[in-house]
Amino acid sequence: MGNKPFIFGVATSGDHFTDRKKETERLLLNFRHGVNTVLISPRRWGKTSLVQNACRLAQSDKLKIVYLDIFSCRSDRDFYDAFASAVLKQTASKLEEWLEHAKLFLSRINPKISIGTDPMTDFSVSLEMNPKSNDINEILQLPEKIARQKGYHIVICIDEFQQIAEFKDSKTFQKRLRSVWQLQQSVSYCLFGSKKHLMNELFEKKSLPFYKFGDAIYLPKIGTSDWVDYICGRFEATGKQISKELAERICQIVDNHSSYVQQLAWLVWIHTDGTATEQDFESAYQDIIDQNTPLFEKQTESLTTYQMNFLRAILDGVHSEFTTQEVLQKYQLGSSANVSIVKRALVKKELIEVEKRQVIIPDPVMKVWLKKELGM
Repeated sequence: MGNKPFIFGVATSGDHFTDRKKETERLLLNFRHGVNTVLISPRRWGKTSLVQNACRLAQSDKLKIVYLDIFSCRSDRDFYDAFASAVLKQTASKLEEWLEHAKLFLSRINPKISIGTDPMTDFSVSLEMNPKSNDINEILQLPEKIARQKGYHIVICIDEFQQIAEFKDSKTFQKRLRSVWQLQQSVSYCLFGSKKHLMNELFEKKSLPFYKFGDAIYLPKIGTSDWVDYICGRFEATGKQISKELAERICQIVDNHSSYVQQLAWLVWIHTDGTATEQDFESAYQDIIDQNTPLFEKQTESLTTYQMNFLRAILDGVHSEFTTQEVLQKYQLGSSANVSIVKRALVKKELIEVEKRQVIIPDPVMKVWLKKELGM
């Protein structure tokens, strides 16, 4: 990527990884002491970067990290394949070793293994099976068996964990995972995902199997002073200057939203010749709105009139009490029953969030764009 001073839209590391010392410490402690962790935060707040950074620091002879992203898993079958592949691939250092693990620890299943051009990294395991419960337990026990035989501890980090809520018969599947995982002595889990409302449901509903599964970490936003140091530092490192005040405004205008802070800082940096000016900031802010417009259009094109009216009410400063006659009439929201249907639909689309009983639009750039769209 050359020497690009700011990174957004992908997981960051190294110099680009902004101060998450407290959270990194806590993750490392959990990893090293075998404590299960559940990490919850909104999209693009840097969860993946945080976990990957902690993984890098934690990896040692005594501690192996297995990382998998299950975003594309559509069923429990997909999950077992992805899980077995990741565990085999990331605990063995050479082809022979993982073939031997596959044979030894998945004896009942006889996995089908296809190897690509680079046998070390390029292979996939498909478990040709109609899983009977013993076979499935064998897959879920795979990391525990390997860890015991090798005498180390394994931490399994699963990204986009909320996907499992979409599987057919998900509750049975969750029960099965939890019943096997919670008894393992040599393996712990770090589960995280980007759909906050689904993650909250999985881990906070008393009636669901993963209730109180691990140490729940809610990721706060990175504080302004950390961001300001970071932005000023990145400008200096590349021979440009930006004032603390302007760096602070970058944070404020996008509400300290990690991905946007990086993107806006990058756009200001591009506009800046030597020292960033007010004009550079204004132009960059216009750019960030323009660059995100196609995405916002896509996210809102299918909204109903009621849904748009509901967003209009929020932008107008209404954050609760949507069912009073006055609000229903002023924003034409139909009946109070209709309001809860609209609200649920917008939460599912992740266009709104409910925080401490207040309904908000969490995306600070979308908020500005919507106001313009709705002529407010």
